[in-house]
Amino acid sequence: MKKGFTIVEVSILFVIFMIVAFLVAPLSMDDTKQAGNTSRWRNVQGDFQNIFYAINTHRSEEPEDFQEAFYSIVSNDMKEEIPAYRISYMNGTYPSDTYRFKEFKSTYSNAAISIKFFDKPENKVLGVLMYDVNGKASPNTWGKDVFGMNIYEDRFEPFCKADSISKQKQDCSKNGTGLCCSNYYLIGGNFD
Repeated sequence: MKKGFTIVEVSILFVIFMIVAFLVAPLSMDDTKQAGNTSRWRNVQGDFQNIFYAINTHRSEEPEDFQEAFYSIVSNDMKEEIPAYRISYMNGTYPSDTYRFKEFKSTYSNAAISIKFFDKPENKVLGVLMYDVNGKASPNTWGKDVFGMNIYEDRFEPFCKADSISKQKQDCSKNGTGLCCSNYYLIGGNFD
């Protein structure tokens, strides 16, 4: 009768455990990183909503247009310009011109922000704001570490806020663009 395991049996068991660990560890690390990025995105929402209070206060003192007031308020939270970098959609493609940004600034929390105002407002949207929660660090992907908002004269609104939850969830997947994650995560959606 055998009283223990042979060295070969122990080695095989050890190799199996290591393979499982190597397969599971990246997934849990990615989930942890994604949860941190999502949390940072949720945390800045109040700051963005307060910008309009500041703009309205500022505009009452000096009659200037919205874009100038916006830049003067937001510039207080930016520390320096950073070199442009590419941001991709979750499905691996690159954004259309509307969601492509050329000028980036870093914030004091080491995030990256870029703002694009349209020459002709589209559906009362004056422009779009891109917020990369971990700055230039990878993955630089919409819905993973990059989120955004439409800029209206009276509010910021996360992308896809008016869309159905099922459409947001579908877009916030590896086959989607990731733009809708900007709102989907705020309303309690989970990342896959």
